[in-house]
Amino acid sequence: MKIIVKATSRGQITIPVKWRKNFATDNYIIEEKKDVLEIRPLKKEALEKEEHTVFDAIRDNKGKGIKAEDLVKILYESE
Repeated sequence: MKIIVKATSRGQITIPVKWRKNFATDNYIIEEKKDVLEIRPLKKEALEKEEHTVFDAIRDNKGKGIKAEDLVKILYESE
């Protein structure tokens, strides 16, 4: 199923709830591949295998992220 979403004035888009309910996470990986944006649910195991930068538009208004290994620690601490 394909849908068209419109970005807000702050550049945010909404993932439909019907799709979000299919995954046991509130975190997603967005990757640019040439002229495509790929959105995948974030799994803790993936963070341990790859290098990622975590970005939160509200927290990181200057484009700063946190290292993946720091996020892994935070995720495991919250279990």
